[in-house]
Amino acid sequence: MNDETENYLDGIRQWIIEALDDAKAENILELDIRPFTQIADWMVVASGTSTRHVMALAEKVREAGVKYSLKPIGAEGESEGEWVLLDFGDVIVHLMVPATREFYDLEGLWNERLGLQLSRTRGQQVEGSTEA
Repeated sequence: MNDETENYLDGIRQWIIEALDDAKAENILELDIRPFTQIADWMVVASGTSTRHVMALAEKVREAGVKYSLKPIGAEGESEGEWVLLDFGDVIVHLMVPATREFYDLEGLWNERLGLQLSRTRGQQVEGSTEA
């Protein structure tokens, strides 16, 4: 990844984090998922204190995106508010109530263990395809 792309992604993450912080999001976490998948480069995960707060966080991130001429290419969960996903392409934002965040444990899923698991699975698939 070149410096220009890296700076662009840093800028996106920065305004997302600032918007979430301004809206009093809790436990904001940035996850570098580049080693694990090609669907995105980063995930930002944060908690709201209630479904109403999660929906307000999502709106705050959307408003911040407008300032930077970015809007999500996809969004899920905005009608329920327990888990809202905003997809900005290279950065995916997950906003959840604490119980939902604890249950799905994205922080635990998207870590080095996943990378090792993927490497093993891919290795087994390659080995299996050469034997056939």
